[in-house]
Amino acid sequence: QVQLVESGGGLVQAGGSLRLSCAASGNPFERYDMAWYRQAPGKQRELVAVITTTSSTDYSDSVKGRFTVSSDNAKKTVTLQMNSLKLEDTAVYYCNAARVRFGRRHDYWGQGTQVTVSS
Repeated sequence: QVQLVESGGGLVQAGGSLRLSCAASGNPFERYDMAWYRQAPGKQRELVAVITTTSSTDYSDSVKGRFTVSSDNAKKTVTLQMNSLKLEDTAVYYCNAARVRFGRRHDYWGQGTQVTVSS
């Protein structure tokens, strides 16, 4: 199993930057695809960025070109660098670890960190 703890959220003005971190404990970290999701009030949780076990990355169209996801297997951390933040980026951001074993997907979630973008 994997335990995830996010940090780095806060209040930022539009156009600013924030860096979210997700610290993982448990093994084997390198066998999990890692992702960031977010959920705004009244909306469904949505996938923001993913980094796979082979270090491939993908982003939602809404953040492509502004957000960058990276991971450090030695430190068991995943980072989301968020630049050019917009009001609509305001949400609770969740770190996710996912792995398929024996045909079943296993998901683990952090507690979330609030990101608020102000005008």
